[in-house]
Amino acid sequence: MSQPSEVSSQVLLEDVENGVLTLTMNRPESLNSANDALLLALIGAVEAAAGNPEVRVVVLTGAGRGFCAGADLGLMGGGREAPNPTRFSEHLEHTFNPLIRAIRALSKPLISAVNGVAAGAGASLALVGDLRLWSSAGSLVEVFSNIGLIPDAGSSWLLPRLVGMQRAFELMAFAEKVNAEDALRMGLCEHIYPAETFASQVQAYAERLAARPAATLALTKQALSLSVSSTLEEALHNEARLQDAAGATWEHREGVQAFLEKRKSDFLTRK
Repeated sequence: MSQPSEVSSQVLLEDVENGVLTLTMNRPESLNSANDALLLALIGAVEAAAGNPEVRVVVLTGAGRGFCAGADLGLMGGGREAPNPTRFSEHLEHTFNPLIRAIRALSKPLISAVNGVAAGAGASLALVGDLRLWSSAGSLVEVFSNIGLIPDAGSSWLLPRLVGMQRAFELMAFAEKVNAEDALRMGLCEHIYPAETFASQVQAYAERLAARPAATLALTKQALSLSVSSTLEEALHNEARLQDAAGATWEHREGVQAFLEKRKSDFLTRK
């Protein structure tokens, strides 16, 4: 995962390397707090990645020492004037909500690479990835109650499914900060890497994932997504239906042929 070599005026940096698209939120002076420009750029980038054959995996991370400090409160009616309550819903439906939907709808794996603090709606972006890799310097805090707001951008759906209803409520009620080690213990991330080597290790992990069968991963994501609201019987039916689709791919043929020939499968080069 390449890092910007100099300060850029772009709020979102994009880099594709070996099938991995790295999206770097680039407002380091505010710990990558999200303004409309950044959020709309992210929506566009995720949607474009869906149709780009060069992209097999997406990594979402932040520039500098923060992942994402949440919404830019300066744009939400902060300061001496009381915010207009209707602006919150309008803002969410225009920015964060479409972004979360786009990430969940993406057929390609998306990795949340939490390089620093993930707060407020930024915590949702840290949780929404199909896989979550953390720097040892990473942290997460559902900070909303500190400013008299409820968790949004999907946190009320995402967090309880990872840590349980009671622990999620506790983290939200007290706005407790979760460090990297606790995040791993709670199941909020899959791996922790040292801050000094985080970018390179995330890139290596993402490239390993990019070498896996893309169609298979897309169908696996679909099966898992359906399972969230399925009965066991419905899940069994969905698995059978999606297995037919997987069995019709060239990747399945390559995997079987590689097994018979006692060689490593090549899922990058279509035969």
